[in-house]
Parts: sequence; structure tokens; C-alpha cells
Amino acid sequence: MRLKKFIISLLQSIIFWTLAFFLFIFLKYNGLEKELEVYTDETLYLPVSEFYQFALILGFTIGIFYAIIEFLFDKFFREKLVLGVNIIIKSLIYFILIIIVLSVFSVFIEEQIDIDLPNDRGWWHNDPFFWNTILYFIVSSIIFSLIKISNDKFGPGVFLNMLLGKYKKPKEEERILMFVDLKDSTKIAEHLGHEAYSRFIQDCFSDLNSVLRAYEADIYQYVGDEAVISWNTKKGFRKNNCVNLFFAFLDKLNSRQKYYLQRYNYEPKFKAGLHCGKLMIAEVGTIKKELAYHGDVINTASRIQGLCNKFNSELLVSQPLLDRSLIALKYKALLIGDTELKGREEKLKIYSVTREIT
Repeated sequence: MRLKKFIISLLQSIIFWTLAFFLFIFLKYNGLEKELEVYTDETLYLPVSEFYQFALILGFTIGIFYAIIEFLFDKFFREKLVLGVNIIIKSLIYFILIIIVLSVFSVFIEEQIDIDLPNDRGWWHNDPFFWNTILYFIVSSIIFSLIKISNDKFGPGVFLNMLLGKYKKPKEEERILMFVDLKDSTKIAEHLGHEAYSRFIQDCFSDLNSVLRAYEADIYQYVGDEAVISWNTKKGFRKNNCVNLFFAFLDKLNSRQKYYLQRYNYEPKFKAGLHCGKLMIAEVGTIKKELAYHGDVINTASRIQGLCNKFNSELLVSQPLLDRSLIALKYKALLIGDTELKGREEKLKIYSVTREIT
């Protein structure tokens, strides 16, 4: 899973920086020959095609190193360093990286275009090309970081949909919703205190986030000690993603049982409710803009999760979801019965799902 995440990040980084340096060459050299010919009678030639080749190699190289540095900092220093220190250290690393890469590339460029370039030790101190490149790199890096932050904030693909105005007007979609809630949260909060309890919830949701991508899931929102997870029906029903995610999350928590017991003296237990159906999705707000879901599906999924304690079940699902899923192929689904849910006139068949093989 971590390898897959790195490969995706690596490809994104290579594509972004290759396009960025292609744009840099285009802005700097496109049409420059004709512009300079105004000031001289000589015919000028700039090897622009070769510059584009070097832009490809430079973008590829920077993209690889950029992805590796981001991955290492995310893995080893994300929790240890505050954001400001993290940015400063990475900026220094990128600055040194640019000096090294441009110094090496200048040697190859000299051989290709047979022009003596200023690449002696300390060449970059007073070189305007270097500082133009640094400025461009900083601006591009900020843009790339903002895209990543926006993608983390809204979820994969959601930021692009908002840019394209997909949900500017309310749009009906069929979604699967899972409400995941911490068991015995009140008791845990009373014993830990609000500060330790907040760290406890942070750790739990960090473990949840670590398994989301493998099951093609999006976080709709966090509410206290509860997380609301969403899929479109194609992704959610594919390979039982909507059910497999919950048990993968439990397995993740179980694998870190020792950590939770040593740090908090509590092992987190979660319960969940699953339901599917049509709802409306729309952009709401101008300050702290976000996507909002409206419809009975949300309330029903929440009510189903609320029945977990009553029926002593980790996972409850609705009849409509069970009928469309592959749950029966891998899990045991036990009918709880026709259940009245607050806010619904009609009763709904609810099933308890366990990992016992039928």
C-alpha cells in the first residue's frame, strides 16, 4: 500500500515538473530569436529544440528527487516537525538540489551546443539564469503544494470537480455511506482527559486514513469521534470495498494494539453502519467552502450505526446495500429484523455482518 502510494506520488511529481520546465523553456525562449534580431543584422540561432530535450530530462530528474524527499519527510518527520520547520528544511534541500542539478546539466549542455557556460565553483552567486530558475521553481513548488493540500483537504478528485464547477448546482448521485464511530467514547474521554483523548482520536483516524486508498474510499467529514466515509456505487461495491474497508481498519487497529495500550491504556473499538441510495451533492458556503450531502441516505446510515450497541454488532448494513453487494460471498450476514428508524415511516431490514464464513 505504501509502495503504491509512493509510485502514484512519483508519477504525479514527474509529470508536473516535466510540464513545468517545458513551460519555463517556452516562456523564456519562444520567439526570442526574432525579438533579438531587431537589434542586430546578424541571423541568430538558439537551439530551442535541444533546450526542450534538457527540460524533459531536468523535469524527470527533479520530479524523482522531489517525490523521494516528500515521501521521506512525510514518513519520518511529519509528526515530529511543525509545518514551518518542515518547509524551511525542505526548501534548503531543494535549493542545494537545484544547484547540483543545474551544475551537472550545464556541463552536458556545453557539449551539446558547443558554448562555454559559466559553471565554475560558485557560478550561481551572480548568475541571473540561476536566480530566475530558482524563482520559477519556488512558484511552481508552491502551486504543486497547494494542489496537494487541496487534494488532501477535499479528497482525491474532489478538488478538480470543484474547479470545474461540477457541484456548483446541486447534483443527484448514488452513493454508499458508512458512519464509523468509536465505542465507549464517553468513558474513554472521561478517563483520558480532553488533551490525551484528542491525541487518541488523531491516532485512530490516522490509522483509518492509512487504509482508505486501498479501498477507493473518500472521507466525507469528521464529526467528533465519528468519521463519515463515502464511495460512488461502482467503487464501493467493487471487490466488496465498502465492507472490506471496515475490517481492514479493525485489523490495522489490532496490529497497533500494543501502541494504544502503552500510550493510552485503551484499545480502540469501532462500530459502523452502511447504507446506499440517491442523494444530492452541492457546494455550500463562500468561507470554508465544502461539498455537502443532502438526503435521507445520510440520516438512515447514521441511524443504522446508532443501532450497533443495541444489537451488539460491529457492523450493520441495510437490505438495499446487502442486495447489491457481494457480502454473502465472503461474510456472514445475519438478519436483525424489520427495524424502525427515527425519521423514517417505513421499516428497514437490517443485517449484522461478521467475518464468519457461511
